[in-house]
Amino acid sequence: MTIVVVGDAGLDVVARHVGPIPHGGDVRANVTIEPGGAGANTAAWLAECGAQPVLVARVGADSAGRQVHAELTAAGVRCAFAVDQEAATCCVVCLVDPQGQRSMLADRGANARFSPADLDPGLLADATHLHLSGYVLLDASSRPAALAALAAAHEAGLTTSVDPQASVLLDLDPEGFLNDVRGVDFLMPNAEELIALTGSADPAAAKALLDVVGTVVVTSGADGASWVDQDEIVSVPAELVECVDSTGAGDAFDAGFLAAWQRGVSKREALLGGIRASARAVTLVGPQPSITR
Repeated sequence: MTIVVVGDAGLDVVARHVGPIPHGGDVRANVTIEPGGAGANTAAWLAECGAQPVLVARVGADSAGRQVHAELTAAGVRCAFAVDQEAATCCVVCLVDPQGQRSMLADRGANARFSPADLDPGLLADATHLHLSGYVLLDASSRPAALAALAAAHEAGLTTSVDPQASVLLDLDPEGFLNDVRGVDFLMPNAEELIALTGSADPAAAKALLDVVGTVVVTSGADGASWVDQDEIVSVPAELVECVDSTGAGDAFDAGFLAAWQRGVSKREALLGGIRASARAVTLVGPQPSITR
């Protein structure tokens, strides 16, 4: 069950601060450095969920890139990385408040220079599915590579999924985004991204997108998740857990959902697979399951 993930890989500097951050002042924090990047997070959780992930990304020729490669490989991810001799590996500063909610300062680094040549078509020969992180598609510099990856997957007969990832960017050109993802099997927005695409957070609003994609899988935080297709809407509740760090929860959901769906389970069980992975993710510091904590 090989799943090719196309998306960002890098390092997250996770700062869990103990109170409000004063402008121009100081606040105590617990700071760790973890492998991150939306694509890498999903790939790591796919391995945790029993799938065989291949991660296609671009990293810098630096120690950060080597660390990311080593840690993901140890976690069971096959890394198909292009190495950029000029740009640094992606780095994201994640500010996590006492409630576990995160704000991010992102530098995509080498990932922003991801090109169509970075995807080896041979990787698709033994794969069954391609999952695309929306950051690759929504950034103008890497968008051609995202489109090329989706086209190659369709040509090879793979099923496909796209997580939009960034509602702010969707607000700029929702119609353009939908044109880019036309024909994918699963569009996987969260509630904010669904608002950007339809004007509503109600999962039923996703019905309007079914002339573009096969199925919409909506994550709604504490309200759970929903599968929306032409036949029905299936919803499941969230798991009640203590949120330590919400970074990567959506990436973990994608992995849990796709790993379960590929095993041929019901719509409800596929959603619950995603819910279980995301619930575990928010109880951990950092976005991936492979870190020793």
